[in-house]
Amino acid sequence: MILNVAVIGSGFGGLGTAIRLKDAGIGNFVLFERASDLGGTWRDNTYPGCRCDVASDLYSFSFEPNPRWSNTFSYQPEIWAYLQDVAAKNDLRKLIKFNHDVTDVSFDSPSKLWILTTSQGVFQARNVVLAAGGLAEARMPDIEGIDSFAGPIMHTARWDESVGLAGKRVGVIGTGASAIQTVPQIAPVVASLEVFQRTPSWILPHLGHQVSERSKRLFSAMPLAQKLVRSLGYWRRELMVLGFVKDPSKMTKGETLAREHLARQVHDSQLRERMTPHYRLGCKRVLISNDYYPAFSRENVALVTEPIERIERWGIRTTDGALHEFDLLIAATGFYVTDNPACEMVHGAKGEKLVEAFRGDMANYKGTMFPDFPNLFMLGGPNTALGHSSIIFMHESQLNYIVKAVKVALERDARIEPTIDAARKWTEELQQKLPGSVWGTGCSSWYLNAHGKNTTIWPDFTFKFRQETRHFDPKDHEISV
Repeated sequence: MILNVAVIGSGFGGLGTAIRLKDAGIGNFVLFERASDLGGTWRDNTYPGCRCDVASDLYSFSFEPNPRWSNTFSYQPEIWAYLQDVAAKNDLRKLIKFNHDVTDVSFDSPSKLWILTTSQGVFQARNVVLAAGGLAEARMPDIEGIDSFAGPIMHTARWDESVGLAGKRVGVIGTGASAIQTVPQIAPVVASLEVFQRTPSWILPHLGHQVSERSKRLFSAMPLAQKLVRSLGYWRRELMVLGFVKDPSKMTKGETLAREHLARQVHDSQLRERMTPHYRLGCKRVLISNDYYPAFSRENVALVTEPIERIERWGIRTTDGALHEFDLLIAATGFYVTDNPACEMVHGAKGEKLVEAFRGDMANYKGTMFPDFPNLFMLGGPNTALGHSSIIFMHESQLNYIVKAVKVALERDARIEPTIDAARKWTEELQQKLPGSVWGTGCSSWYLNAHGKNTTIWPDFTFKFRQETRHFDPKDHEISV
């Protein structure tokens, strides 16, 4: 059987796609999931302290509000449970092919079909939606000798609960989002903890708090009240664009707040200096935490800023010659984003790999479609990630366009792709905005590809992206039957 739509992934993107396809009356589609359960990022990331840094009311589907969030910034188990509930409410499990690892997605021009090779067989589809997510493939650090370490090494995104931490000498590589959540949780348990920092992060106070039972009852009885809270949170975050994109010098107010937060929590002046960033706030991902800095006041916790030279059998050798001995290493080193392996396996009508779009060598249309990749759509495509708001808002915006395009493709039995002129115009205009933004102020971050080009972040207000993706515009596409 030829599928109308093949959806790859069952996290927020995949489930959102399934719901919107059903609402549009589009049937004969399935979701391919490599794991044995749904949830994507929020299924896989189970490290201690894992939570979202976007408010719960905004980091959820607008069409599936949850009035029972226990915290204004939810922890991983509750977000995963939310996705399970969404799937159950919309009867989506029967549409998911679990344990189907997609290894190749290639377009066959004669048949106008996509051929999907999976761990459990080959499938054909008229349309494909890539919803695997940008934070799906954990990136281990590229450090000499990493395979020679005698003890276990685990990535925060692949946490192994069977590895005991009590009484262990532990090294954490990285000081990004997952590190600042993990470190405070494991510090009281381990014998010693050394955190290896390459570049300090800007850290702001965390404003998350428990949601009262009264508020939960109010949101259940009056959904408009929760919608108002969501709207206020959304517009408050949109104001950040004034500094992120329009005038990076406006970020000094946030920098002052972050420095005051650091000064209140780290009293050692030398340690404080090593933890102070020397780049513009927002150039790297802005972090929030109230317990990361205090963890370093513990006698068993130390910050290491000497660069790592190599990993040896018994620990980490730094460039000053010191050997830091460990029983266990934890890599808090993020994900493959601009070189996502999921994009390596997608081949267009002329054989190109989709990863070229993230390398900056291929034009894209609205971060969603690509010339010579007919009837292929990507959630979280080039320059659709955010530094200030919720990726769920961006996914829902993309789905407005995707569902309309899929309906046209199915109704006309058509091959649809953006014209090269429309794609180039979109890509070039977007790239022209980035040098003057906070992400163009000179730091190194995971937003940049190997050539230093930002193919990750959306450099504008998110409501403008919503406007751009509201409709399917035939004149910007080649439609052939």
